[in-house]
Order: sequence, then structure tokens, then C-alpha cells
Amino acid sequence: MEKIFNRLNESQTNAVKQTEGPVLILAGAGSGKTTTIISRLAYLIEVIGIPASNTLTLTFTNKAAKEMKERSLAMIENVAYPPLLCTFHKFGLLFLKFNIHLLNRKNNFVVIDTDDKKRIIKKINSELPTPLIASEISRYKNSLLTPDDAYKQAELFNYKQIAEVYREYENYLNENNLVDFDDLIALTYKLLNDNPELAKTTSQKYQYIMIDEYQDTNELQLKLIQKLCTSHNNICVVGDDDQSIYGWRGAHIRNIMEFDQDFLGANVYKLEENYRSRSPILKVANALIEHNRSRLGKKLLSTRGGGDDVTTLNSNDENEEARKIATKIGKLLESGVRAKEIAVLYRVNVLSRSIEEGLNRAGIAYKLVGGLRFYDRAEIKDLISYIRVITNNHDDFSLKRIVNKPKRGLGKASVDKIELAAHANETSIYEYIKNSDISTLEGLVKKKNSLTLKEFVKNIDMVAKAALESTYEFIDLLEDTFHLKDIYKGTQDESDRILNMDEFYGLFRDFIKKSPDSSLDEFLNELTLQSEQDQVEGESIYMMSIHASKGLEFEHVFIIGLEEGFLPLIGDGSDLEEERRLGYVSMTRAKETLTLSHAASRFYKGRRSDLQKSRFFNEAGLCDGSLIVEKNTAFKKGDLVRHKVFGTGRVAGVSRAGREFKLNINFAGTKRDILASFVERL
Repeated sequence: MEKIFNRLNESQTNAVKQTEGPVLILAGAGSGKTTTIISRLAYLIEVIGIPASNTLTLTFTNKAAKEMKERSLAMIENVAYPPLLCTFHKFGLLFLKFNIHLLNRKNNFVVIDTDDKKRIIKKINSELPTPLIASEISRYKNSLLTPDDAYKQAELFNYKQIAEVYREYENYLNENNLVDFDDLIALTYKLLNDNPELAKTTSQKYQYIMIDEYQDTNELQLKLIQKLCTSHNNICVVGDDDQSIYGWRGAHIRNIMEFDQDFLGANVYKLEENYRSRSPILKVANALIEHNRSRLGKKLLSTRGGGDDVTTLNSNDENEEARKIATKIGKLLESGVRAKEIAVLYRVNVLSRSIEEGLNRAGIAYKLVGGLRFYDRAEIKDLISYIRVITNNHDDFSLKRIVNKPKRGLGKASVDKIELAAHANETSIYEYIKNSDISTLEGLVKKKNSLTLKEFVKNIDMVAKAALESTYEFIDLLEDTFHLKDIYKGTQDESDRILNMDEFYGLFRDFIKKSPDSSLDEFLNELTLQSEQDQVEGESIYMMSIHASKGLEFEHVFIIGLEEGFLPLIGDGSDLEEERRLGYVSMTRAKETLTLSHAASRFYKGRRSDLQKSRFFNEAGLCDGSLIVEKNTAFKKGDLVRHKVFGTGRVAGVSRAGREFKLNINFAGTKRDILASFVERL
């Protein structure tokens, strides 16, 4: 008992001891949620006497599962079988191995990865963008839609085509006894749903279920969890509604917000003591997140006491911002701070480029986590390859990269044939295509392709001549001639890639403006110095997107790009509350110091744009003399509240009334409008 409880605070202890019925542990950032989960598991096994094999703990990443498994086994003694602690997908894999025969499938199935999936799809249909088809099939499976359902729902011709590809894809998987990543959960749910007796016996086996990072679950995962609770209601979920940042990939915040409606009689425990960050950091993070209406409401309190105030960096542009951050990081390193304790975070990947250059200039090593360096991204390498071929026609390596980008109907076999013929004639591929007549090329490729190749080299010549006359206008001519943005048309990450291409075009124009007499060769040399950085090893600064930083912590955190349009991201499909949660997640990564940076202008979509300071500075209380932004009500539809006269009621609606919020409350069948400040939440 002492080993389990000696490191827990009162809230954690109460949550651990509540073993029966539905339990929601609302765990704020840095509040010791992993400690609470493994302590609860140890309590069930060591104190209550639940067999370890009757417990199931699910999380989202292998890293989290591994850490939890190691820590839990250190607390549990003398168990014949260790508890099952794994990811959702690993659980699905184990379940299907025992039960897939009920679908008339063999249990020696093979799980395919994303690349395998795309190759199969491309074989079925190479006309529509493969990433689009792959993501739609994933969406269909997570919505439990069959190919017939998908076809009936499709209104546009392209989506009817995708539904047909989905049908062929499913047939291929069945015929070859394959399952994809989505099947691991979708087929598991299907088996439990179609076989009530199986659902009952599985639920009886796993009498105590715990789910980590519950705010990241999607609709299908919720349905699966409910099936696992067929014979009992002993479900404990741990999560933080304020850290729900994966809506774009299907995670549904309503799962944690409405847990008490999905699992009646739920007990809720809030973990609000933060063991990570200094008080000034939490003060800013709390102030920001309080503006969200869709939240259960909690306030982080630091156990570490005071520290440095949060710093705001104001810069004229991204280059000045990069210089300032590199200088600050340099001083931290000189003072003895270890490089791995420093992180630079951003909402949009394109912002990494200027910071990368700033750190390079300052000679500071860095690692880019969860993404490629700007100049290593495929779309940027394509552009650089085009410029290399234009400046050096004999660069076969670069030419092979771009000869079929955008698509010109040339497969690898055709390119290999041309390369062999060029080598046989002791010339470059470019020269061989240019100097060969159509009939010679037709001996290697189809007539249509030979004409396309001739046009390709003709256009290379034309753009090269134009570059000699006006280097500045060259970049526009390059795009207008080759339509390079079409390479990524219809792909899932089209907007990100085009954003990066526009950033590159803007960089090129900026370089020529500063050095009007420079040639393309000089521009390429500048890039080479930046893009051929040696592989960083050992101690280094971490740079990553806010999404990639979730679950991590650093002594010193710099967040860049706090401007309207970057953080928060604004536009179609953006959710201001999720953007605010991203801000909150990024701030709560910091342990000792937090620096928030914004620039008055940046290169964006190929041109320099003036930017407005992020509203998050106001909302976090960091702008002296700025307009006070109204805090949103903590009440939401479905909340139970108490009024001193009318008693207990349930909130049916929330609306604004001047500087206050008005609640429409159902008091035992009678609905009344009451100002929020006159009731308390139960």
C-alpha cells in the first residue's frame, strides 16, 4: 500500500481508490497522469486482488505503452501473467488472431503498412490521387461504411470512383488474407457487434478497463470501448479536454466532454496540481484556455512555485526573429543549459525554415522532430532539381528526378532505357533527347512520350535563356511553363506543399532583390551551404510542430509564429477552440522559461505579408493596455447546476447576454433563463 500511495496527492489517491463503475480522471498537463494510471493498476492487482489477466489498459503510442508497462511491472509483484497494456491497434491485432475465423478468414493474416496500402490502391487506380483515395478509405472504415454504403453516399463522380476502388481494394485484401491498420479496430468492433456472446465473454475477461489519452479517441474507438463494457461498467478513462488537438484526424472531443452521458453514474476526479511548470507559465496557459467554452473546467496550480515571467519577443520579420531566438539560445547554452532542454515550437511547418537558417548562422546544432528540414522536403527538392538542370543540362541525377514531374507518362523502365542509350552514346540524358530524332526516341518509348520529351527539353532551353535576361522573373516563368504545383494536386497535404513552394519562390525573389547581379548558380550555392548540414548527433536543440511536442517537456520553450493566420490558424475547417488548445499544449511544455514570439511580417505564399499579432497574447493577459477579451462561460449544454431558489436543473442552452452568459435551464420540466453568475455547477 505504501509503495502505491507514497507519491500520490489527495486527488490522485481518491482516483486510484475508486475502482468500481465509470471513472473520468481529468488530468491537466504535467499533473502526473501516468503515475496515477499505473498506481491504479497496481492497486487493483496488489491490494484489491484482481487477477492481472482480467485488466486491460489501452493507450495510443508504443512509446507510452512501453513506459507504462515498465513502470507498472516495477510496482507489481508475484503475478503469473502480466497485465495487458498496449495500444488500441495492438489489442485489435491480438483479438483478431483469436477470432477472425468468425469472418471466414484465416488467422495467419498479414498486416500491411501505409506504403503497401498505397501501392495496392495505385495498382487499382492510378488516375485519381492515391493519398486522397487512401484517406477516404480510412474514413469509410472508421465510419463503419461498406463499399456499397460509400457508393450510395457519393454525390460526385470522383467519389463514386473512390467507392469502386474501395470495393476492389477490400476484395484484394480478402483474397490475399491481408488487413490494414484501420481493420485492426474496425474488424474487432464488427466481430463484437455481430456476436453478442463473444462481446459478453470478452467483457467478462477484461473486468477492469483503463484508457489513456481519452480525448484522442474517435467515434469507432468509443463504440469498441462500449462493447468491451458489455457485462460491466468498470471503465476508467484518463485525459485532458484542454489537450484535444487531433480533431483533423478524427479524434472527437465529445467523447471526453460527454463521458458521463455515455457511461452513466460516472465519478469525476480532477488532477490540477502541476509538477512541471513554474507559476508564471501556468498563469498564462490558464488565462488562455479559460476562453474556451467547450471544456469541463479546471485550473493548473504549480507545485514548483515562482519563476521568470513569460517573455514576449517582437520582431519586424522572420529573419530578425531568428536572430533574436538564436542569440537567446546561445546565451542559455553558455550558461550551462543542456541543448536537449531547449525547444522551438510552431503551428505551421513552413515557419521552421527561417529558424533553421538562424541557428545555422549561429553555429547551433538542432534536430527537426517529426518532419524534414525545409530544403529536404520533396517539393523543395523538385524545385531545386529543376533549377539545377536549367543551370547544368548535364546533371542526369536531377533530370531523372524531374523528368516525370508533373507526370509525362514516363515509367521507370522508359527512363532507364533512355539513360542506357545516352550512356552508350557518351552523352547526357538531356543532350541525347535534344539531339535524337523522333524515330530514334520511338524505339525506346511510345510516340506520344517521345514528343513530350522533346517539348520538355525545349522548355528547359527557353526558361534557361529567359533566366540570363532576367533572373528575378525566372521563377514565375518556371512555374508558368512547367506547372510544378500540379504535381501535388489532389493530394492530402496539397496545401502544405504549395505553401512550402510559395515560401521557396519568395525566398528566391528576396535573394535576387538583395543581390540583383546574382546568377542561378550563386543562388544554388547559397542553398547548398544550408542544405548540406552534417547529420546532427548528440546534444542539440529540438525543433518541432506543436502537435509533435504533445507529451514532451523542456526546460526552455520558444513558440514562434504567434500571429493571426498562423497561431491561431484561420480559414476553412479551422476550429478556434482547437487552436486555443494547441496554444495551451505548447505553453505547458515549458518547465522553467517560456518565450512567445511574433513577427510583423513574413514571407507567406510567395510574398511578404504584414501580419497581426495573435489574439492569444490578449487572451493570455500578456498585452498591457490591450482590450480585455471576455472570458467564456465554463457552463455547457448538459451540465447539472444548482440555483438557490429553483434547486437543481440541467443546462439546455448557453447564449451571450451583454457582458454575461445566459443559461437556459430545465428545472424538473420547467425551463427558465438564468444568468450564469447566479448558479453553481454540480
